[in-house]
Amino acid sequence: MNSKLQETLIITQEECAEVIQEISKIFRFGIENLHKSGITHNQKLTQEIGDLLCMIDILKDQGVILQEELEIAKQNKINKLKVWSKIYES
Repeated sequence: MNSKLQETLIITQEECAEVIQEISKIFRFGIENLHKSGITHNQKLTQEIGDLLCMIDILKDQGVILQEELEIAKQNKINKLKVWSKIYES
């Protein structure tokens, strides 16, 4: 693994952790309550997910992951959620 890929993966890992942390804060304080930065936790979650999506795009640009395979994986997850969760129930 070269240093560029290593750095990309480390930053991606950090961004995943920041998304997890913000979701935890939403459970503790509420989605519409203010984050210490002065924006709502919903807005902070949006920022953190945006940072993660940026890193995913960089991984695609580096050829680490392929868009076509990503789309298949996303559809597979949707199919699992339809069976095992209530997210898609009416």
